[in-house]
Amino acid sequence: MIFDAIRESHDLQRDLCRKLTASRGDRAARQVLFLQLKVELMAHAAAEERYLYVPLLMENGGLDASRHALHEHHEIDELLDDLSVRNKKQAGWIATAKKLSFKVRHHLKEEESKFFQVAGRLLSKTKKKQLARKYTQEIVRMRRHYGAEYETVVVAASSGLVKPAKRAADRPATRGRASAGAHLRGSSEPRRTR
Repeated sequence: MIFDAIRESHDLQRDLCRKLTASRGDRAARQVLFLQLKVELMAHAAAEERYLYVPLLMENGGLDASRHALHEHHEIDELLDDLSVRNKKQAGWIATAKKLSFKVRHHLKEEESKFFQVAGRLLSKTKKKQLARKYTQEIVRMRRHYGAEYETVVVAASSGLVKPAKRAADRPATRGRASAGAHLRGSSEPRRTR
């Protein structure tokens, strides 16, 4: 059902928050962890808002809970903006990352302990299954959408999860090989220079 699908993303968010706040020293690794978390949070929020919050906003009993959850998503977005700076070592960055982690964990706990119960009472079993299917498709689509903005993360085709991209050294080189240019020009021989 919808709640199981959402919990999968919640578990991933908790894990990424833990890894990010524990990261030390390696700026490149911290950047990749941050981008993985950012893409996951943004994709999750978009899919959850569309396929859980909106249906509940249409129910009198779900209005307050949905509005509160939307407000918390907005607060998380603002913290993501604050953390989207080039230098992840600058003073205060890790403190803000810890604030984000706290806010995310608070939101997830509240959602799982309160919001899901309200939604469980208001939505029919059939509706929950429909929403689960739509949410699952949407979160993968949104991960691809948001992940495409960054070179250091990719969405795995098999799982639909955000992963670190292969480092440039791990990718097949095209620069510096004479045959690479020939391949791009459609010629089998490298261009000869004088």
